[in-house]
Amino acid sequence: MATAKAHTNIALVKYWGKENQELIIPQTDSLSLTLNEFYTTTTVNFDDQLTSDQVYIDKQLLDQQDSKKVVHILNLVRKLSGINYFAKVDSTNHVPTAAGLASSASAFAALAGAASSAAGLKLSSRDLSRLARRGSGSATRSIYGGLVEWQKGTDDQSSFAKPILEDVDFPIEMLAVLVNTKKKKISSRSGMQSSVATSPYYDAWRKVVAQDMTAIKEAIKAKDIDLIGHIAEENALRMHALTLSADPGFTYFNAETLTIIKAVQDLRNNGINCYYTMDAGPNVKVIYDRMNREKIVTKLSNIIGHDRLVVSQPGPGIKIWNE
Repeated sequence: MATAKAHTNIALVKYWGKENQELIIPQTDSLSLTLNEFYTTTTVNFDDQLTSDQVYIDKQLLDQQDSKKVVHILNLVRKLSGINYFAKVDSTNHVPTAAGLASSASAFAALAGAASSAAGLKLSSRDLSRLARRGSGSATRSIYGGLVEWQKGTDDQSSFAKPILEDVDFPIEMLAVLVNTKKKKISSRSGMQSSVATSPYYDAWRKVVAQDMTAIKEAIKAKDIDLIGHIAEENALRMHALTLSADPGFTYFNAETLTIIKAVQDLRNNGINCYYTMDAGPNVKVIYDRMNREKIVTKLSNIIGHDRLVVSQPGPGIKIWNE
């Protein structure tokens, strides 16, 4: 039996589309910031008394269909370790599920860490990153803290994340604006498939990401929060342009998303530098220098309420302990 705690990450340069669906090899590289405020804690117990895998999320037992992706990771661990026992998985999400807040990233990173450790495997961080990727692409980055790059690679061995700067030593923060924490209607997985297959701009997206990856790594080296924020904002808008240009077109935004975007633009026009990004969901994340936090929080509180704002600093990598 082992427990792992992994934090969500929010991509500053997005992953949007797979080259290989089964292995979850992405179309492009990506780069993210791990957050300290959102995380998943998961305990895995391989038990020779069990007659099937049991998966509990937030104390709710999942049915066979809903637990398929979890069982897939357990099967990979069983194959690697030679263990043939079924497992009980008990997972608690300290982040809304399927709302564009990267719950699958923390969830599958924690599952990979707990399951492999419970099975007696001593995986390197790279191999743990590869295993987490098989559950959810963005989970590959949640093995590490701080600023993390996912190298797309070409196969299972070469597609993994690596840290760019685990101990972030400059005052970047991210404010999560919880516009809507309900489960989204179009999953990231199906949204990606539709965008890759039908958006006429997908080839241009690959080129944009390659340029953004080079530029953002330079900005991180220079500790330039404004440039990091600008690149992240433009990258997010271009990712969401893929959903609008798919056939049929769709969007993850709602009216409040657009209201928050305008508020961020208004703040910037008034000399308070801050930048927005959104994943596959309506919730907005605001990137800024810590010294501007109070003014940004005050402005957005007046629009959406203080209880729907969560301030995050760069978060840590995965922690695993055996029971």
